[in-house]
Amino acid sequence: MSSTWKIYMLAVVSFLVGTSEFIIAGILDKVAADIGVPVSAAGQLITVFSLAYAFGTPILMAATARLERRKLLLYSLGVFVVGNGMAVVLPGFEFLIVSRIILALSTGVFVVTALTVASKLAPPERQGRAIATLVMGFSTALIVGVPLGRVVASIYDWKITFAGIGVLGLLAILAVSWTIPQTDGEEPVPLRKQLALIKEPRIAVALLVTFFWISGYSIAYTYISPFLLTVTGMSEQGVSAGLFAFGIASLIGSKLGGYGTDKWGVPRTLIGGMLLHATSLILLSLAAHSPAAVFPLLMLWAFSAWSSGPTQQYYLMTLAPEASGIMLSLNSSVLQLAMAAGAGIGGVVVQQASLTSISWIGAAGVVVAALTAAASLGITRSHRLAEERKLQQAGA
Repeated sequence: MSSTWKIYMLAVVSFLVGTSEFIIAGILDKVAADIGVPVSAAGQLITVFSLAYAFGTPILMAATARLERRKLLLYSLGVFVVGNGMAVVLPGFEFLIVSRIILALSTGVFVVTALTVASKLAPPERQGRAIATLVMGFSTALIVGVPLGRVVASIYDWKITFAGIGVLGLLAILAVSWTIPQTDGEEPVPLRKQLALIKEPRIAVALLVTFFWISGYSIAYTYISPFLLTVTGMSEQGVSAGLFAFGIASLIGSKLGGYGTDKWGVPRTLIGGMLLHATSLILLSLAAHSPAAVFPLLMLWAFSAWSSGPTQQYYLMTLAPEASGIMLSLNSSVLQLAMAAGAGIGGVVVQQASLTSISWIGAAGVVVAALTAAASLGITRSHRLAEERKLQQAGA
């Protein structure tokens, strides 16, 4: 099997773990009604997942650094299957929280490891597209996994979705064991050294881009199903169709983001995508009560939001090429912290203000992200010019 097909296979498994992460937002009202908690409280299942992912992933990646990469992929998928099983078998909100924590830890290890393996499988000039392909797997979770989960939860029971994901997780273990070659681990990097990278201003500011971008996105996306049902007035079938359209657009956006990174460069692709992202959320608020207008705006939002994913990850890797694995791990942690912050802020907004407000506040977060991206790119440019001058002086 060629390296390209191996990367696509990892993207398929990324679809699976992505579905386990994103599915809660698609069935939030169903879960809340079944376990007897308000929608705002059920939304904190996303917060718990994100916090566990953010703080657990760097520690686990440091602890398993020497482990051969294929084994690490298989072990993480094994724990992933257990986490889905717990969501099905064990009753109550508390056990569901525990299940989300287990799923978060296994997902975090798999995602970071898969990104590292994919970047090593691809030639240097196609690394941006390799990363985009894995991001595409997550986008496909939005296209197929979330709307399909919504349909299953409507017809049968929301727990059936997790049962299905668990069974597919077993098949994913077989696929990885057959197709992914053995890849040596790395020297363990202490958590202190990982955090030391954040002390560099250009890296810290670049990670803030991820935080503001994803928190703005998460504020709106966490409560998208209740928004479409109660504010827009869509039917159950309309919400499923809307989530399906959202997913298709996110797939196109992530692929174009990878292409744009290689073709047009990071600045245009990253800042342009974020400005379009913020604009789409503002328009979503203005047209919130019109299903005909909301439908294409959902697609524009998804397209613009997901176009930034591969670009931002590639940009971070270029800031510290010798520590690309650490950078991906840090970015994943910041991303999940942002998801937690966005879900938390969104819950407060829904409880204290209204569902309509979530897209306005989300847009504000994305605007801050675009401004931070411009500042980050400026700092990076200045740093590289300074390094070039030092090299010229050393040569002289």
